[in-house]
Amino acid sequence: MTSPSPSALTRAGRAAVRVLAPVGRFVRRPVVVDTLVVGTFTAWSLLLGLGADSMLDLSTYLGARVTGMQVLSFVLTVAGAVALSRRRAHPVPVAVAVGTLTLVSLVGAGATHGFELAVAAALGQVAAVRPARTAWLVAAGVVLPVVVVARYVPLVAVVGTRLLGGDPDDAAGSVPPGLADLVTPWWAVTAVPVVVLALVAVAAGAALRTHRQRAAEAVAARARDAAQRARLTRAAERARVAREMHDVVAHSLTVMVALGGGAAAALDRSPDRARAALDELVETGRTALDDVRRILDVLHAEEDPVPGQVVGAAPVGGAERDDHGRAAVDGDGVGRRGAVGDDGRLGAQAGPDGDGRAPMAPQPGADDLARLVERFRTAGLPVRTSGLAVTGLDALGATRQLAVYRVVQEALTNTLRHAPGSPRVEVDVRRDGGTLVVVVTDAGPGDGAAPAAPGTRRGVVGMTERVAAFGGTVEAGPHGPGWRVRARLPWHEGDA
Repeated sequence: MTSPSPSALTRAGRAAVRVLAPVGRFVRRPVVVDTLVVGTFTAWSLLLGLGADSMLDLSTYLGARVTGMQVLSFVLTVAGAVALSRRRAHPVPVAVAVGTLTLVSLVGAGATHGFELAVAAALGQVAAVRPARTAWLVAAGVVLPVVVVARYVPLVAVVGTRLLGGDPDDAAGSVPPGLADLVTPWWAVTAVPVVVLALVAVAAGAALRTHRQRAAEAVAARARDAAQRARLTRAAERARVAREMHDVVAHSLTVMVALGGGAAAALDRSPDRARAALDELVETGRTALDDVRRILDVLHAEEDPVPGQVVGAAPVGGAERDDHGRAAVDGDGVGRRGAVGDDGRLGAQAGPDGDGRAPMAPQPGADDLARLVERFRTAGLPVRTSGLAVTGLDALGATRQLAVYRVVQEALTNTLRHAPGSPRVEVDVRRDGGTLVVVVTDAGPGDGAAPAAPGTRRGVVGMTERVAAFGGTVEAGPHGPGWRVRARLPWHEGDA
C-alpha cells in the first residue's frame, strides 16, 4: 500500500479548509456562540439536576426532599440560561448573578448541577471585555463564596459522597484523620471543577482580550501609516505644484516685463519691433495663463476628471486662433479638436461642455527648446546655443525632456532677471558618454544695468529636485564675471 504524496496531502488540506471555512465563519458569529453556550449549559444542568436521583439514589438518604431539589434545579437552570443570554451586554452583573445562583444550588440541591459551566462562561466574558485586574477580582468574588459554602453545607456532603459512590454516613472515612477537617472528597468533587474551570475561563478570556487589543493596535498602526503616507504624498504634490507654479509664473512674468520694457523703448524709433515684442508678450501671457489653469486642473483631476483628459498634460501653447486671438471653433460652437498650434503640436481645445478648462497637450520637451530660446532673444537676451539639435535628444523620455526644458528655462529666466543687459549668454546641451550635460552661462549684468534684488533660490532648488529625481546633479554658482548653471542627467532613452 502506497502512502499519499505530500502534494496530495496539501491539496486535500486546502480542500478541507475551503469546505470548513464557511462553517468557521458561521460558528464565530456571536449569536451562534451564545446559543451554543446557553444550550450546552441548559442540557448539562437539566441532566444533572433532574437525573441526580436516578443516578445517585438520593431518595434512599433524603427521601421526599429529592423532589423539591429537582424543582429547584429546574428553576435555577432556567434563571441561569436567561442570565447567560445577557452576558455580552452586562458581563459583571451576569457573573455575580450566576455566582449567586450557584450558591442557591449548593444550599438547596447539594451540588452545582452544571453551574460550574455557567460560572466559567460568565467569568470568561468578563475577562474578554474588562481589564485583568477587574476580571480576577470578579472571579475571586464569585468563586471563593462557592468554595466556602461547598465545604460547610451538609447537603453538599450527602450529594458529593454519593457522586463518589460512597456512603454519606462515612463521608470522611477514606481521608486521613489529619485532613478530614480541611479536605474531604465530597468537597473536592464539588469545588475543584468550579475553581479549575473558572481559572481556565479567565485565562482564555484575558488572552482573547489581548489578541483583540493587538489586532486593534495593528489596524490603528496601519491607519496611522496610511495617513502618514497620505500626508507625505500631499506634501510632495504641493512641492511639485509649487515648483511648477514657480517655473511658469517666474519665467512668464520675467519675460513679459522684459518684452514690455523693450516694446516701450522701441515704440518710437522701431514700431515693427515694438509690435513684435507686444505680440510675443501677449502670447507669453496667454501661455502662462493656460499653464496655470492646467496645473490647477491637475490638482482636481481625481475629484472631477474630464473625459479623455490625460492627467499632467500641458495646455496647447499656440493653438489655432482667429484674428482676435480666440480659439477657433466650428459652426456649432464646438472647439475644433486636433488643431495644430504654431509650435506644430497637435492640441485639443475645450470640449462642448464648456467647463473652461485649459486645453490639453503634451508637456514641453526637447522640440520646444528652440522656441524657448527664441522667446528670450525677443526679450533682449543675446542667447547663443549649441547642441539643441543633438541627435537622439528627442528619444529621451517625456519627463526627462521636461527636466531639460525646465533647467534651460529657469537658468535663462534667472539671467534675464538678475543679469539684465548681459553681453553674452550661452546655452550648451551635449551628450558626454552616458550623461546628458546642460550648461547655461552668462557674462553678468551689462554696463549701467540696475542691480537686481537677491533671489530666493527657489528656482535652483526646483532644478536640483527635478534633476535629482533622475539621479543627476545640478551645480549653480559664480563663473567669471557672471553665473553658470550645469546640470548632469543620466542618458536613458524612452523612460517616461
